[in-house]
Amino acid sequence: MDSALIPEGLKRCSPKTFFLWTLPWLGLLAYGGVSAFLCLFKGLNQTNMSNIFAFALWIVFDLAVIALGAGAFFTGFLTYIIGKKELKDVINAAVIVGFICYSGAIAMLGIDIGQPVRGWFIFWHANVHSMLTEVSFCITAYLGVLAIEYLPLILENRKLDQVKDFHIFGHNLHHIMAVFAATGTFLSFFHQGSLGGMFGVMYARPFADRWDFYIWPTTFFLFILSAIAAGPCFTILCTKLTEAITRKKLVPDRAIQLLAKISAWLLALYMVFKIGDTLAWIYDIIPRAGLKFMDFYREGPYGIWLVVAEIFVFGVVPAIILLIPKARENGTWLVIGCLMTCTGIVLNRFVFIVVTLAIPVMPFDRFWSYVPTWQEWGISLAIIGYGFLLFSVSYRYLPIFPKERELNQA
Repeated sequence: MDSALIPEGLKRCSPKTFFLWTLPWLGLLAYGGVSAFLCLFKGLNQTNMSNIFAFALWIVFDLAVIALGAGAFFTGFLTYIIGKKELKDVINAAVIVGFICYSGAIAMLGIDIGQPVRGWFIFWHANVHSMLTEVSFCITAYLGVLAIEYLPLILENRKLDQVKDFHIFGHNLHHIMAVFAATGTFLSFFHQGSLGGMFGVMYARPFADRWDFYIWPTTFFLFILSAIAAGPCFTILCTKLTEAITRKKLVPDRAIQLLAKISAWLLALYMVFKIGDTLAWIYDIIPRAGLKFMDFYREGPYGIWLVVAEIFVFGVVPAIILLIPKARENGTWLVIGCLMTCTGIVLNRFVFIVVTLAIPVMPFDRFWSYVPTWQEWGISLAIIGYGFLLFSVSYRYLPIFPKERELNQA
């Protein structure tokens, strides 16, 4: 029965091997399930969140996976709107990665609000003055778009495709995919930006406060740029990891190289604006707040090393690696550059979420540090297990990579 579901002409491991492969990911999901139950049943006292830290570990994961999942909308934009047809070889993987990231993010937010059964209040009793309301609308709507983009791939399953109605419906969806790609681009542009803009308007916290460009703080644009730079890199990493595990060539080099090249230039542009934004913050916003740059780093665990790591080690360095054609064409350096890029974006989200709250804003305040509970780790790590599990099942039973058979013909 299992072999009848596997895409025709493609080889997959035995059911026993596949089951053993899923065990650790099922274990992470079970760990997350227990943690989520405790947080929903007993409340957020299962976490170390407080009046100081209203946001915590799973919000870091949440914003990180939303940024890394941007490869879905940006690759779709390049493929269907710009017309980069070679990216059709990787668009399915990008959509699945995006669906995993966004569905996982919404699941974590369901735990964060404490009473997910009242999640509809966000839409029915919307706070129209809140950036997070717009973020909630756009993320939810974009998850729906990703589900629609994922659906025709599911309908290409060997058994489902034999149903005539499913075959026709999936075929017709492919013809209008550009509409959903454009919709996804619109929705993602605003929620990625608003997540950053939320921090930029925190005037009472000079560490996060930024000056405005038109009506938006600079962090609005920096979050968009960082997401569309890191998202394709994460898609490349997922593809390369799949190739390493399966020991197969799945995507032609030209598609990976094009995605890496575009990501490299976007990352370089992001770093130019990020450095400029940081300098403007140091020499304009901080003095006007009556503070000095080192006032934010004189105590506590979040030292100046964070600035060096985020901007130079995991920003400038990977941009240089990916901009050099010979380095980008080398498989090892390509993976290193993409991994460093993704690490830098995750670090950026950590800095804005946790470090912003850890630094005192009053003379009588002290520096704080945040230590997550095991329940927080469980909920956060569950998305990794969920991601591996869904991508593995999709690879096994769906024709994710159109050129897999062609690239692996003996």
